[in-house]
Amino acid sequence: MTDDHELLYDDGRIALDGEGLTIRQYYPWGAKRVLYAAIHGIQPLPLTGASRVRRWRLWGSGDFLHWWNYDPGRSRKTLALVLDVGRHIRPTITPDDPDAVERIIKEHLHT
Repeated sequence: MTDDHELLYDDGRIALDGEGLTIRQYYPWGAKRVLYAAIHGIQPLPLTGASRVRRWRLWGSGDFLHWWNYDPGRSRKTLALVLDVGRHIRPTITPDDPDAVERIIKEHLHT
């Protein structure tokens, strides 16, 4: 049995443990904590093609639907993950390893 606070993933901006994820620099004043129980779904969002312009959003929202945490390295990334938390604004993250983050979240959504 693992400790719920043991880190399963941490790239400096996004951290996941047994209870949920911490999105660092989500707000101007700090991090946002999202428990797995609050996540209804997760959707990959390619940052290519027509969505390529989203790669340049450093922080905040440009469409009043997605809220991006601060990530100055986003312009070099090709995939974001959109978290459905049951609200209009959806936290949208660009972890260094989106496949690992998506896998960990999906594993916890079914437990």
